[in-house]
Amino acid sequence: MSDPLHTVLCDRLGCRYPVIQTAMGWVARPELVAATGNAGGFGFLAAAVLSPEEVGPAIDKVRSLSTAPFGVNFHMFQPGAERIVQILIERKVTAVSFGRGPDKTMIARFRDAGIACVPTVGAVKHAKKMVELGVDMITVQGGEGGGHTGSVASTVLLPQVLDTVKVPVIAAGGFADGRGLAAALAYGAQGIAMGTRFLMTKDCPVPEATKQRYTRAGTDDILVTTKVDGMPQRMIRNETLARIEKAGSARLLWLALSSAWQLKRLTGASITEMLSAARKMRHGGDMTLGQSLLAAIAPVLFQRSMISGEPERGLLATGLVAGRLGDLPSCDELIAGIVRDARARLAALRGDEPAA
Repeated sequence: MSDPLHTVLCDRLGCRYPVIQTAMGWVARPELVAATGNAGGFGFLAAAVLSPEEVGPAIDKVRSLSTAPFGVNFHMFQPGAERIVQILIERKVTAVSFGRGPDKTMIARFRDAGIACVPTVGAVKHAKKMVELGVDMITVQGGEGGGHTGSVASTVLLPQVLDTVKVPVIAAGGFADGRGLAAALAYGAQGIAMGTRFLMTKDCPVPEATKQRYTRAGTDDILVTTKVDGMPQRMIRNETLARIEKAGSARLLWLALSSAWQLKRLTGASITEMLSAARKMRHGGDMTLGQSLLAAIAPVLFQRSMISGEPERGLLATGLVAGRLGDLPSCDELIAGIVRDARARLAALRGDEPAA
């Protein structure tokens, strides 16, 4: 009998289990990516918050910690994006993930280099568009997901996308355990992708003070806001988000400008590059200048939480699933538990043993 947990995702990405660790900015650093791969999953390195000069060394760091395959996430609006594309091709990473900004030419470059393109989408129309552009697989994030998210729940969006596209689909948004993996496979997905669950692990390099804000959060402490950049984002309520929620346009602009210099120091991006990124994000949308500039420099607000360990001064992107999680397992413990529980659930459904 074939192994139900060995899916097309495993074959194409080279991992033991169909479990993906998503590329959370300032969180999915080499240590977490390597720990995920060593545990049998597939990790994505977050390069959207790195300068081009930092991307190559970060890839090398992952490879010094693990021989497992892994991917890299970036977006075409970040400073130096074209150089990053070239670095990823030269370093021969296994896969790339992205959200806004890719075009058919860029995707063809990756595919010609043997690099799988695995974008994340939150709507059926975006899934169709990505397939038209030539991607290999699609991660579908339902409204329960963290950070930028849509309004359609995974239980509705996932079957919609599965009925629409013919490429392998990965389920994201609200997944954290073996029951979720079994459910995703039952829908017809090839695996699951998780962000918040991997953030809440011992192997995640995020400071303990920040992790504790996640373990203490209940579902009532989590909300979706459009105030940061005009698009819905799910976050844990904290002091910084409260100030942004109450701020008018002038205050948003001041907050953005006051954070720009710190982002310049962290990433090496020039003021011109940040303004250019803000203009690209604003193009075709209805964001104010303050919102678009805040979106361009938002990484510094996440950096305060995820690097500096000051969760009250930064932003805390999260999936709704954090409201039911209160532990910090290692990646080995997490993935082993997911695999064990998924196998038990699938066996019970086949009638091989009583349901737990």
